[in-house]
Amino acid sequence: MNTAKKASAALISVFHKDGLEPIVKKLDELGVTLYSTGGTEKFIRDLGINVVPVEDVTSYPSILGGRVKTLHPKVFGGILNRQDNDSDIAQMEEFEIPQLDIVIVDLYPFEKTVASGAPEQDIIEKIDIGGISLIRAAAKNFKDVLCVSSMEDYEGFLKVISEGNGTTTLEDRKRFASKAFNVSSHYDTAIFNYFNQNHDEAVLKISEQNGQVLRYGENPHQKGFFFGDFEAMFTKLHGKELSYNNLLDVDAAVNLMGEFKNDAPTFAILKHNNACGLATRDTIRQAYVDALAGDPVSAFGGILISNVEIDASTAEEIHKLFCEVVIAPSYSADALEILKGKKNRIILIQNEVALPDTLVRTCLNGVLVQDKDFKTDTADGLTPVTDKKPSSEEIEDLIFASKLCKHTKSNTIVLAKNKQLCASGTGQTSRVDALNQAINKAKSFNFELDGAVMASDAFFPFPDCVEIADKAGVKSVIQPGGSIKDQLSIDYCNENGLAMVMTGTRHFKH
Repeated sequence: MNTAKKASAALISVFHKDGLEPIVKKLDELGVTLYSTGGTEKFIRDLGINVVPVEDVTSYPSILGGRVKTLHPKVFGGILNRQDNDSDIAQMEEFEIPQLDIVIVDLYPFEKTVASGAPEQDIIEKIDIGGISLIRAAAKNFKDVLCVSSMEDYEGFLKVISEGNGTTTLEDRKRFASKAFNVSSHYDTAIFNYFNQNHDEAVLKISEQNGQVLRYGENPHQKGFFFGDFEAMFTKLHGKELSYNNLLDVDAAVNLMGEFKNDAPTFAILKHNNACGLATRDTIRQAYVDALAGDPVSAFGGILISNVEIDASTAEEIHKLFCEVVIAPSYSADALEILKGKKNRIILIQNEVALPDTLVRTCLNGVLVQDKDFKTDTADGLTPVTDKKPSSEEIEDLIFASKLCKHTKSNTIVLAKNKQLCASGTGQTSRVDALNQAINKAKSFNFELDGAVMASDAFFPFPDCVEIADKAGVKSVIQPGGSIKDQLSIDYCNENGLAMVMTGTRHFKH
């Protein structure tokens, strides 16, 4: 059976007209009858090309402020009729319905309107009705009709009709139908998510149009993809392509540094999603130097991030280290030239972009979804529970350590002093193991823990951790509290002169 179709008529009704002119001219050159509405009709007419108004076919004008233009049996009959069905052919003749072989329609910019902060009524008016119906109808009937559903497909469509001299193959039509259903499903997902912002319905709908094929996943034998608008979030200035693991580390870095966005100059170094160095100082250079001192071994091949512009003196220090990625809100011209000295080093400017409010991960034969942990412990939210109260300097260190603890894999313990990470114990099955890991690590890099503070991501079921911390020199502790045996830890602190505060908020990170 010959599945090639020679187009004789096309319906064109689009919001975006950029790139449309060569298509209209080519269709006219091929002798294709053009049908159109509103602004598109005027666009075609202004090109000096004949066009048939849809209202001449339907005998109805555009009504209800343009809400109803193409919703008519003579339009949808022209699209949905089966050209090899005798009954359909007879009804087409009976009701004088014109055959439509090509439908070129795009949709009102709903997502852009939402993103612009427009009032709700403007957003509602950008919910396309006629366009989405035309796209679905034409895509459904791909056996006979070719559907162009986005201006991004104009170039590809022009190539098809030019090379085929107006004739399309079944393969062409099915490929464009697939694109059309992708457009329509994404559009409907965006609309539903707008209406379900408060999660009134326990429904998960995710649709990402911008897919990027990565070199591989976590390991070379795994395929990897990134779906999102990386270019909106970052301006890449230099370096190789980011890998799957790079992206996970960059995500961890961005979320961690978000806690210090408005603080004094702060620098973090991350490895495998955890911070191995973090410091807040008067200058970003000193913040980097002291962050690196936290674990100069793990820093090799790490992800670096700053909350302020990186200057030349900081860049000179960074340049001594092999690192995968450097992230900052900006760079001085001299700093940028220095950092570009390593050809593969990825240099990113972080732009102001809203991040998702929910976290999604696969689990078993489904997915888990949860709200993001937006709770950040503050000095005002601390409840002192011991006779000794932390000093103002210790409170600053406790909040510093708590912010870091929130973004470190559980079970975790963080040891900090003078707004510098001394060491952390990460991802341990026992909180005692996490603490011992942190103490041993701090000692290995010659940190003096006398006067340090300790942060825990969850409560202490026994007083063993505060006892171990006390013997290592820790003087103040921050933890959520909530154990039925909290008093045992409080009693130990009171008996040994430690200060302890509770937050009431657990920060597990699995």
